[in-house]
Amino acid sequence: MEFLLDTIDLACIEKYAKALPVAGVTSNPSIVKKQGKIDFFNHMKQIRQIIGPSATLHIQLVGQTVSEMLDDAQTIFEQVGPETYVKVPTTLTGLEVIKKLKQAGHNVTATAIYTKLQGLLAISAGADYIAPYYNRMQNMGISAPEVIKEFADAIKSNDAQTEILAASFHNVDQITTALANGAQAVTVDPSLIATGLNHPAIQQAVNDFTNDWEGIFGTGQTITSLLK
Repeated sequence: MEFLLDTIDLACIEKYAKALPVAGVTSNPSIVKKQGKIDFFNHMKQIRQIIGPSATLHIQLVGQTVSEMLDDAQTIFEQVGPETYVKVPTTLTGLEVIKKLKQAGHNVTATAIYTKLQGLLAISAGADYIAPYYNRMQNMGISAPEVIKEFADAIKSNDAQTEILAASFHNVDQITTALANGAQAVTVDPSLIATGLNHPAIQQAVNDFTNDWEGIFGTGQTITSLLK
């Protein structure tokens, strides 16, 4: 199970990477736009420094043709690092790009997946990750849990190496449901992580434990302080 951050906010990434088992960071042009105009390659290198060499960094291609996408990918590998996962929209053009990139031994994430056919073709093309858009599928009347389960079954039955990196969530329940239906990874806006961890009942339980402890040993006493 992998949890990735769907943001390029450096302070936010650093905050959550310190506390959580962050497996990587994903980005796309819309996320970059939220950050404003940046020194793009330097910014991506800073993300790499924060998350470390073992985490995955996913950067989306923006070219419109096969040659433009392949040029974008090569530039990313040269400027950010050859281990980077390039995100390729799962269109007819994108599938050709995925095929060529995998033949060259590169890391690829097939993105913008709304349909079963897209995902199955990306799996067949050898994509390392496929990124189905959970909430957007739900809004279109497509059962995202069912789609993810069918992808998981296809990966298992074909002994494929592809992993499902579910994306586009509206609430915490969608995240956990995606994982329950076979997604090996999820990429999540940090605000949803905060929502899941900041439920009032959680803090109330912590407060109750503290009050019970201090009722026995005194205010401000920790386990370690009992030795003093």
